[in-house]
Amino acid sequence: MAERITGADFDKKVKNADGLVLLDFYSDSCIPCKQLSPVLGELEEAYAGKAAVYKVNVNYEEALSAEYRVMSAPTLILFQNGEPVDRKSGMQKKEVLTEWLDRYTGG
Repeated sequence: MAERITGADFDKKVKNADGLVLLDFYSDSCIPCKQLSPVLGELEEAYAGKAAVYKVNVNYEEALSAEYRVMSAPTLILFQNGEPVDRKSGMQKKEVLTEWLDRYTGG
């Protein structure tokens, strides 16, 4: 299961990361977020060593949500070497996310 991070460890885990980070902005009350969670867990295992997967709760991390203009949950943002490079909003199928990650990891 993807580790939940906060503003306190955001720089260390995301901004200063070498490589690819998939960040899930979610809410505990969001049904699509709950449905996406096991998919993210599978991706975390499948891309171990290629991409890190973390979660940010939009209800507790309002500053991060505002900084990255997250308007709805779930919102997935891909970071490459600390910079946002792509994003997707809403529930996504595993196949779509796999293709998305493969574009950035060399598949």
